[in-house]
Amino acid sequence: MTPAPDWLRSIPDRLAGVDADWFREFAPPPNVERHSAVLMLFGEGPDGGPDVLLTERGAQLRAHASQVSFPGGRLDPEDDGAIGAALREAEEEVGVDPAGVDVVFELPPLYLTPSQNAVTPIGAWWHTPSAVSVLSPIEVERVVRVPIAELTDPANRFLVDTAIGYVSPGFDVRGLFVWGFTAKLLDVTLDLAGLSRPWDERARRPLPAHVLDAIMRRPR
Repeated sequence: MTPAPDWLRSIPDRLAGVDADWFREFAPPPNVERHSAVLMLFGEGPDGGPDVLLTERGAQLRAHASQVSFPGGRLDPEDDGAIGAALREAEEEVGVDPAGVDVVFELPPLYLTPSQNAVTPIGAWWHTPSAVSVLSPIEVERVVRVPIAELTDPANRFLVDTAIGYVSPGFDVRGLFVWGFTAKLLDVTLDLAGLSRPWDERARRPLPAHVLDAIMRRPR
């Protein structure tokens, strides 16, 4: 069993002292009906050094198809709040054993306009990693443990120009093109953890064709 590192355990205290403009900007509007949670699961990677668990969503999903995400999903009535939902969904989607996970922090809910969904990010440490694989192929196409060192490598970082004018942080790691909500959460979390490295913020990339295709197929 590996204890949570200081950089992860320090995030709640650092969160209280940062400019929360981003969280206010994406705060859910009143009377949101859809509530979800995602599990930002960090652990000690098999090759040494910390990593984070990411998934690539199914190409046929109605919302956020083919995008990289954290495991997660909608809160069910029987869930113990956002934490219970995040742990349950991670187990159902990719086989994460909740007994091997310590929850470290809970971020404020954030609103995803395309799916009209208020999402609560749950940060956790994987003290006893379990084997993971795609258990729900409709929802998940790939599951990958991505080393933090690759996320902070300046060569893998850039900004993404989107068709709707939104400029997103971006990461290109392990064959995953990470942008949008997940990339912003990673960006904020790495900053809060004190792990970010300087990178060229002039570097820009467009959305890949498969992501654009999924956006165009999304029901209006």
